[in-house]
Amino acid sequence: MSKKHIILNAFNMNCVGHINHGLWTHPRDRSTDYRKLSYWTDLAKLLERGLFDGLFIADIVGVYDIYRQSVDVTLKESVQLPVNDPMMLVSAMAAATQNLGFGITVNLTYEAPYLLARRFSTLDHLTDGRIGWNIVTGYLDSAARAMGGAEMIPHDERYDRADEYLDVLYKLWEGSWQDDAVRRDREGRVFADPAKVRKVRHRGRYYDVEGYHLCEPSPQRTPVLFQAGSSGRGQAFAVRHAECVFVSSQSKEGTRKLVDALRAQAVAAGRDAGDLKIIMGITVVVGRTQREAEEKFAEYARYASPEAGLAHFAAGSGIDYSTYAPDDELAPPGGHKGRGIESSVQRVTDGKRGVTVRHLLDQMQLGGRYTTIVGDPVQVADALQSWVQEAGVDGFNLTRTVTPESYEDFIDLVIPELQSRGIYKTSYAQGTLREKLFGDGARLGPRHTGAGFRDPSNEAATQAR
Repeated sequence: MSKKHIILNAFNMNCVGHINHGLWTHPRDRSTDYRKLSYWTDLAKLLERGLFDGLFIADIVGVYDIYRQSVDVTLKESVQLPVNDPMMLVSAMAAATQNLGFGITVNLTYEAPYLLARRFSTLDHLTDGRIGWNIVTGYLDSAARAMGGAEMIPHDERYDRADEYLDVLYKLWEGSWQDDAVRRDREGRVFADPAKVRKVRHRGRYYDVEGYHLCEPSPQRTPVLFQAGSSGRGQAFAVRHAECVFVSSQSKEGTRKLVDALRAQAVAAGRDAGDLKIIMGITVVVGRTQREAEEKFAEYARYASPEAGLAHFAAGSGIDYSTYAPDDELAPPGGHKGRGIESSVQRVTDGKRGVTVRHLLDQMQLGGRYTTIVGDPVQVADALQSWVQEAGVDGFNLTRTVTPESYEDFIDLVIPELQSRGIYKTSYAQGTLREKLFGDGARLGPRHTGAGFRDPSNEAATQAR
């Protein structure tokens, strides 16, 4: 029996400092070139050489202004500021590759669903079905103020709005055009059959939409849906909508509990446990020997900024940790007007008491809070394999440290070791991103809630794929 292949995405952002902060100061780091298109097309070609499943691009609306009640550290260390639009990168990277997928983060709170539906359909066409969407609702009051509000919408209401938003998108993506609506009949002068294109009418609590989807059916129709909420309400949203769930944790035990809870809820909702792919954020520093890896880690740490990492964490939790002493215990999230990411402190502490600011800074030796693996190729492969086996994850979002060398090192040293164990692919499968990840059809599976929004005349064609 063949072994399950690990899913592997590169985790990046259209900015200088993403997860591991301060490393832009390293003399070999090229992250300050993020404004150049060649930086991204070179990265895409590198990742395709390593047979990565995708490039997962984070994004943020707003700025991190909780720490010290200012953006001073955020600007000095470029903590996700400045940050450019992630969607505009995809066409060029898709043209430079043939198989690499692209997971793009877009905050739906500040986007009209009608126009976002068109943008994703356009990218799905231009990439031949290699596009995914990481669904986020935002959590920063700075974003709400910049967009004309007083403060961020409360946590659960953001998900209520997002549920309805997705319903609108499913109606546009899945139900507006029949599969055979486009005829391209030159002699008969019929490009699209009017009888096979349906107007969407949605009247809801948050959205009113009436119109035809502006795009003909794309290879996947609905992009592959990623989501990262791990609060109770976030899990409920993931179980209904997500195909891939992004998690981060400091312990295998805590991750296993979350993974088991998500899969159990999916089954209870009428989906299969395998309908959810769980992908964990992780940092790897690899060398040809253990000593080389440890020396590389120490070198990177000399350039990293744990304080910048703390400023990032303060924004996520909504708590100004600059007012805390090093041995003060981490507070529950929501210290800033009840906002922030509900699961932020939980992910760091796994619910245990006594975790202090000093502990957090110790975890942030590379300026970030993700689980970090340091070792030679065998040690790294052992660690990744143990997370899959013990925590139940399906793969990893690999953060960058010094770029591009951290991805080059992983591709040259770790990928061959994973392949030798039979747990990583040696070539790309054919088809769309959804087909590569799930091995089934290009469209949403029949158990997904989005399938219920299809025009009934599409069912036979969809099931045949």
